[in-house]
Amino acid sequence: MGKPPLGGRVKTRLSRDIGAGPAAAFYRQSVSRLLNRLNTDPRWSLRLAVNASPTEGYSCWPQPIVRIRQGEGGLGDRMAFAMDQAPKGPVVVIGTDSPQVEPNHIAQAFAALGQHDAVFGPADDGGYWLVGLNRRRAMPRLFEGVRWSTEHALEDTVASLPTGASVTRLGVLTDVDTGEDLRALWAAHGTLRFGPWAPPHP
Repeated sequence: MGKPPLGGRVKTRLSRDIGAGPAAAFYRQSVSRLLNRLNTDPRWSLRLAVNASPTEGYSCWPQPIVRIRQGEGGLGDRMAFAMDQAPKGPVVVIGTDSPQVEPNHIAQAFAALGQHDAVFGPADDGGYWLVGLNRRRAMPRLFEGVRWSTEHALEDTVASLPTGASVTRLGVLTDVDTGEDLRALWAAHGTLRFGPWAPPHP
């Protein structure tokens, strides 16, 4: 799930801390690296669901990647729509707020779906960077009543699953939403794979 990397349209909370241009540049570079890491792995088929025309070519989107529309409605509606567009079988959806995601995280998620109905990758802010379903049972209320962009998002989504659904969780990663998040990521990992970023001043 991604957005066009345009100033003022992405990372709005981060923009308030470091400026719209630097925030968009961070998003563009981190998403480019993320997609290139995941798109070359033969264990899955990657699709980028964008809230723009799939034919629009942005530099952070590798050309070979398959692009689809996110659909309409709120975040839950768009995530459900993206899942529905995937071929039959297990499906995993990730966002583009956590630049730490690596191929081994995706492999762990698909492995978990061999034993569970759903898998989540928790974020340290109460949300999640990954949700996956094995799709062996119907999930008619999935994403209903979720308080998005709050510390309740993960638990609300788990609560929207059918009674008795088997759920497992991966490790906690950081969603970069604010300047403080970016500084913490830099302090923990330096440039790593996220681009040549100096920590923004408080």
